[in-house]
Amino acid sequence: MANPLETITNPSKHSEATRLDAIFRAATGWQPRLWGKLIGYGEYHYQYDSGRSGDFLATGFTMRSKDISLHILPGYTDFPEIAARLGPHKRGKSCWYIKSVDSVDEAALKDLIRAGLDDLRGLWEVKAT
Repeated sequence: MANPLETITNPSKHSEATRLDAIFRAATGWQPRLWGKLIGYGEYHYQYDSGRSGDFLATGFTMRSKDISLHILPGYTDFPEIAARLGPHKRGKSCWYIKSVDSVDEAALKDLIRAGLDDLRGLWEVKAT
């Protein structure tokens, strides 16, 4: 599929995904790639001490029915200064949840994406997509 955004058929979700795509492209300089239902930017290969290994998106988002999941990996850093500027959100292990793009500060979101990538680069090699 040439454009991962084509998978989003709901017009309002597609509009928000298009805005997020522009934000992620501006923050990363990378093209989107579909990872199942996740729209990802960049990728990395991981290998744990257990021997488990694989490839995964470096950052990205998922349009969910009630919110938007922002994948800021590896997810172990809170980034409190950025979180304070971001606007209303919730946190999961490696995801940040927002209600809409309009509800958050775009500059803070770009900073969060970049900070997450810097954090990820401390663990694994990150490659462009």
